[in-house]
Amino acid sequence: MESDIMMNTMTKSNKRRLSISLYLNYLVHGIGLIILTQNMQALGNFWKVPIATVSYVISGIGIGKLIAYFLFGYLSDRFGRRQLVLTGTLSYMVFFIGIPFTHNIAIAYVFAIIAGVANSALDSGTYPTFVEMGGNSSASNVFIKAFMSLGEFILPLAIAMLEAKSLWFGWSFIGTLLVLVANLFILRGAKFPEMNHADEAFIENHENTSKLRNTIATVSLAIYGYTTMAIMILFTQWISMFATNNLGYSSLVSHGLLSLYSIGSISGVIFNFILLKMKVSETKLLVAMNALSLLAIFVVSHSATVLVTFIAAFAFGFTAAGGVMQVALNVLLKMFPKHKGIITGTYFTFGSIATFTIPIVTGWLSKTNIQLVMNFDVMIELVGTILVVLAAVSLSSGSVFSSIRHMVTGLLHVRTSTISSDQTKDN
Repeated sequence: MESDIMMNTMTKSNKRRLSISLYLNYLVHGIGLIILTQNMQALGNFWKVPIATVSYVISGIGIGKLIAYFLFGYLSDRFGRRQLVLTGTLSYMVFFIGIPFTHNIAIAYVFAIIAGVANSALDSGTYPTFVEMGGNSSASNVFIKAFMSLGEFILPLAIAMLEAKSLWFGWSFIGTLLVLVANLFILRGAKFPEMNHADEAFIENHENTSKLRNTIATVSLAIYGYTTMAIMILFTQWISMFATNNLGYSSLVSHGLLSLYSIGSISGVIFNFILLKMKVSETKLLVAMNALSLLAIFVVSHSATVLVTFIAAFAFGFTAAGGVMQVALNVLLKMFPKHKGIITGTYFTFGSIATFTIPIVTGWLSKTNIQLVMNFDVMIELVGTILVVLAAVSLSSGSVFSSIRHMVTGLLHVRTSTISSDQTKDN
């Protein structure tokens, strides 16, 4: 009995250690996503090239992600999660030590591709690991987004401090590298869970789901990997220009919309984390969040009132960038417990395609009017909402019509309960 208690304690201790290590990697990943853009001016001077050339180097990250995701997904299932997490960590170390010391643009581009490869390796090893660790894997995977957002929050402050003190830009890379070095020691002593662990409760609830329904849900969620990434890329790239040119807002207000979106994203992660800890249905959460984000982006695209636009921008970040991408992936991973690596790679490959296609399409649309760009964002979000509804209905029990009726009734019940609660408080 005593030995069992000690074993359980060690297991909890190991889970905690492994979780800390995995989350630290995503803190670094959040930094890695924006460290080149945040240092564009300094890198341009360092390499003696125009900003446009630095932007070309940054595109290498997307190429690295696209070429590596599916391969690393297969390797994750074949050789284990630890190897992929280590590959991602070491690849990021090469990137952070390489960029500030190379003067050759071609080599810098290779380092940017390595950063994309690192991203692919971490995703392919980390998301399956959290599912295989047991517990509430959706909440754990959503919390990854919180650490990414934390990294994106810390880096600009660090760079601003370096610039204020006229220090070398490379310290932002070296400081991040030191975090990875420390994390290697944490990761070294952590044991990974057994591969192909299945979520028994999910399997039991969906064991009678037909092959057709499973196929519809799988295809819907895979394509959703594209739409959920596309709407975030489009919004962050165009909202400031749209607000200035089309809504007539000042530069301060226009850039403030993006800040509110980011605050909403972090708030949404915390909110969704709590809901998932309370065992709220993942599919119902996906439907509700996407329906609300559709409303929010429509308001942003067609409102000319600053306060309303501010509220809608926050709401869009809260619902569209609050971890729904991770929730949808988690559902897919539970559907295919023996192929988690490949599923993760496939899902994020769709997201990587969005990083290439969306700038091309929106650039073409913007030549006519930026309003068309925002309307395109609304259309993509509408498609995404339809996809998650299809997935939710396909994975639910009973007939399609009864499933839709049950879902609508449930959402109305939540709304009615909220109103009743508010009235009670007022009285």
